[in-house]
Amino acid sequence: MMMTRRTFLEKLLLAAAAGATGCVDGDRYTDEDVAGLAAQRAREKELSGTGPFGVHRYRGYRGLAELPWFELDGNGNLRCTVEDLPPAFDTHAHLGMSLLLAPEIDLQARTERVRHLLDCDGEDPGCELDLDVYVNANFTPADLRSLQWGAVAQLLWGSSAAATHTIPNLLDEMDATGVQRALVLPIAFGLPFGDDLTERFMQAIRLAQAEARLMPGASVHHGDPEAVEKLERYARAGARAVKLHPAGQRFYPDSDDAMEIYEACGRLGLVVFFHAGRAGIEPEYTHQFTVMRNYEAMLRRFPDVQFVLGHAGARDFADAVPLARKYPNAWMEIHGQGVTRLHELIETVGSDRLLFGTDWPFYHLAATLAKVLIVTEGRPDVRYAILRGNADRLFGA
Repeated sequence: MMMTRRTFLEKLLLAAAAGATGCVDGDRYTDEDVAGLAAQRAREKELSGTGPFGVHRYRGYRGLAELPWFELDGNGNLRCTVEDLPPAFDTHAHLGMSLLLAPEIDLQARTERVRHLLDCDGEDPGCELDLDVYVNANFTPADLRSLQWGAVAQLLWGSSAAATHTIPNLLDEMDATGVQRALVLPIAFGLPFGDDLTERFMQAIRLAQAEARLMPGASVHHGDPEAVEKLERYARAGARAVKLHPAGQRFYPDSDDAMEIYEACGRLGLVVFFHAGRAGIEPEYTHQFTVMRNYEAMLRRFPDVQFVLGHAGARDFADAVPLARKYPNAWMEIHGQGVTRLHELIETVGSDRLLFGTDWPFYHLAATLAKVLIVTEGRPDVRYAILRGNADRLFGA
């Protein structure tokens, strides 16, 4: 029986309240996986500040002005002051999302300030921001519950925070932090209506005449029978990458139906950008989709397709590194990782497949930039590779 809109929305609200919308496949996700994530969290907290860069804890994103590379301007906005900063290329950004019944966001508007989805500057002083842990460890259970309900708002009645995630606000933050370009990534959720972020983001970038600064990405859903046709249309319209989010889209990245998408991306010259690894803020049942062993089959089967492992495997960093070392078509987007982990990436994987990304508007652009500046101090070649050179090679920019 076809699901009506009312039934769909009722199920959605119940699922949001419960924090889950499905069950776990015990053959694909084990008790050992659950224990491993808990152990990672505990050990990360224990080791924070004991690595080669010492303690790096600040009060909010604005607190990063304590570092020698930033300052607060007259309006209290954070600015990067590095004169010889490479023109950074942010390979992981989004715009405001409104889906289903939520009113469409005016992506051309400028607002007084950006309300990041995980807003470390929402109060004064801001939240404690530890740069030596995975970024989500800085937020409280209350922060994460607010994030979940914000996601529901983006589906139904509209989000006041998402209304600040606009092109002018993104460009302003890019200008303040020395970011010259950004790849804008939509997500296709497979919803019954109101699920056209790729088209809306592309149109908004064209309307803003921001093509020189914002590179359009695309997304398709693995269950969409028109997925390959859409990829062809998006590639003709200028898309350079396809965002796939196994947790958000509820699929195993090594599934048979996903293989058709990778084959099409290879034929069309599109980079596949994955959310990879367990971030720890998503519903727990979605963890089964994002453990790193699910990402190897396509790396092996499609050696000519370039795959980006977003967040460098997130909290599954230790399982992502061997994949990047084994497969030269695996790139590591570094957002979220702490300074010690970023240093380990440079030393074990090398700097030639590491990509600067910020996951804006979840976080301030400077939260990742600060980590790169700390770890690459005195290493200008590595700094340039991460902030710009690698992205230029990957996207042919």
